[in-house]
Amino acid sequence: MNVTLRAPVSGYYTDVMAAFDQELFEALKPPAGDMEIVEFTGSKRGDKVHLRFHSPIKAEWVSDIIEDGKTDTQAWFVDEGTILPWPLATWTHKHIVEKVDKHRSIIIDDMTFTGRNALLTLLLYPAIFIGFYPRKRIYRTYFEKLG
Repeated sequence: MNVTLRAPVSGYYTDVMAAFDQELFEALKPPAGDMEIVEFTGSKRGDKVHLRFHSPIKAEWVSDIIEDGKTDTQAWFVDEGTILPWPLATWTHKHIVEKVDKHRSIIIDDMTFTGRNALLTLLLYPAIFIGFYPRKRIYRTYFEKLG
């Protein structure tokens, strides 16, 4: 299953991608629940993100950055879940920043996932969509402040 969200932001695409650091990750934390960033080594191939959820569920989430790159119009990195909370079975998240012009970009969150079975995969779709949708506003606000 796939969820893709697009968020227009202020900033040149390479500057926006360079801001994908722990500070931005902290800003993206969900307001509900208790989540701890155990480890965040960056957004380049070989880096790792380790999250621990304390509520409303207790769970670990570890993703490895398996790819990063840049062209004249896009920059990206891809994280793949290696330890996932139930009911997720697989997780791949492409973080893409597309160039619009010298002052604007579009951040694309392209998430592909499966649940432990077909029914769970279907039930995860609205949860993931609702869980990630606030990022559109957070990205806009965050990059307006940087600009």
